[in-house]
Amino acid sequence: MKITEFVREDLIVPDLHARDKPGVIHELAAQLAERVQPFRKDDLVRVLLEREKLASTAIGEGVAIPHGKLEGAGQLVACVGRSREGVDFQSMDGRPTHIFFVLIAPENSTGAHLKALARISRLFKSGEFRERLMEAPSAADLYRVIAEEDAKY
Repeated sequence: MKITEFVREDLIVPDLHARDKPGVIHELAAQLAERVQPFRKDDLVRVLLEREKLASTAIGEGVAIPHGKLEGAGQLVACVGRSREGVDFQSMDGRPTHIFFVLIAPENSTGAHLKALARISRLFKSGEFRERLMEAPSAADLYRVIAEEDAKY
């Protein structure tokens, strides 16, 4: 499974405006709802915030992977956001989160959902990859960095 199978350049927000966890969730949900049918922002926000109530999806090293399953999702889809300033996302390491990789899966896709989460986590273990994402000037450049790293594995 490749990340480029479920993330597109138009689903990348290179400069998030939100400064807190709910704001980031709302901003990225709006991006998804605007560009992927039949998603509705309210449904996406609800699913993502419900998951955050269980435990923060911030995995440390400046990365969070908010995720959830949504009725009506026909396939895996992802949205990537970046905050240069960082956001308190209740990360395991206590540090600000800069890169957000939202993953939405169909309700009945446990296997694909878990494989995608594992794939994303593996890519973000690379400090050099995270640094390249932080330095990328645009959505197109962020997508290119993701695609290049994705092709290595």
